[in-house]
Amino acid sequence: MASRMFFKGVASLAVLSSIASPSFAGGLERGGYNIDLLFDPSRFASEAAATYVAPQRELKNVVDTDATTAVPVPTGTGGGDLNYRPDSADDSEGYWVPRVGIKASPYENFDCLADYSEPWGAHTKPGTNWAGANYNVETKVNSHNYAGTCSYKFDLGPGQFRLIGGAFYQEVDGFKERLVQDFTGTGIPFSGIGRLELEGDGWGWRTGIAYEIPEYALRASLVYNSEVDLGNIAGTIDLRDVRGPAPVNFYDVFGTAKMPDSLELKVQSGIAPDWLAFGSVKWTDWSQLQVLSFCPAGGGTLAQPCTSLDLLYRDGWTISGGIGHKFNEHWSGAVSLTWDRGTSHGYGTQTDTWLLGTGASYTPNENVEFRLAGALGILTSGESGAVTYQGQTIGDDVSYTFGNDLVAAISTTLKIKF
Repeated sequence: MASRMFFKGVASLAVLSSIASPSFAGGLERGGYNIDLLFDPSRFASEAAATYVAPQRELKNVVDTDATTAVPVPTGTGGGDLNYRPDSADDSEGYWVPRVGIKASPYENFDCLADYSEPWGAHTKPGTNWAGANYNVETKVNSHNYAGTCSYKFDLGPGQFRLIGGAFYQEVDGFKERLVQDFTGTGIPFSGIGRLELEGDGWGWRTGIAYEIPEYALRASLVYNSEVDLGNIAGTIDLRDVRGPAPVNFYDVFGTAKMPDSLELKVQSGIAPDWLAFGSVKWTDWSQLQVLSFCPAGGGTLAQPCTSLDLLYRDGWTISGGIGHKFNEHWSGAVSLTWDRGTSHGYGTQTDTWLLGTGASYTPNENVEFRLAGALGILTSGESGAVTYQGQTIGDDVSYTFGNDLVAAISTTLKIKF
């Protein structure tokens, strides 16, 4: 009798692991990859989700460590001494992460998912009124991912084994603005801000396996997502606010980059009537993004120099675990704890993050489900300054520290199935 009650209690709990809190990870990760909808047992299911994340990273004790200048008396390429400006700045901007997916089962044991997501992104905007404006005024990265994923499952032991495969097309674009030269007090009527714009696209693929025992709400999945080679990234450097009408004030640049591959293990299981435990471990190959150089065709010159995006990331690790509970036929809830290892180590602001999340699911009938989730976390403290990479000094233009800062997020989801 107890065994039958357990089966009845956990049979509808699989949804709870997907109520987990909004994520916040290192590197350029935003929504990441999510194929949970593929496992929905319905013949047809659609899902639309939107997450808003509000990091509160504040930079402190900022020092312009390269105070050389090209104007009025040239002493170097530092852009001027900005240490008269404020030594603190709000570095982060809030952002939205949308996701839309449609899942169908055209044949028995065969499921397919088509989805749109924005897996990568970044937005920092400390502005011009800080001592590090020669390093960054505003940086923004956007992405668009269009994916198709299918699976085939067959009986194996007490459950079902699933083979997973798919492909995705990805577009990535962005820009960076910085104060190339401080013209304050010189009478020169230009802002001194230069702008780098980039865009690229490429294809990726995924493969994975899963094992499920529905009557225990047990599922274990292991999914690998390949890197995405963005090919020959095209971009422009705009120096019209630095050099005025000079003929070398706007020119094309080119470079290469690959968005990282990742491997994620997810596990969930019913542990008592109406109770579910879930967890995941994810590795992301952010260490392949170090120094990304962009040069004019034929190489850089004194009039049209190369530039670079200095990231110096290390691999990312994200570990999450939680508990879900079904209160009644209409309401369920979950709570989770996530640790993300920071991808910065001596340069940049991406230190370890701890995130506590909670969510609720309301199912008015068997065809509709609403979810609301929230999270509150800590961005741990650290510092950034000059480091050496392959014999080259990176980060010798500015140094700063930062304390333990907050990050908050909220997510809503609507799911329709039949």
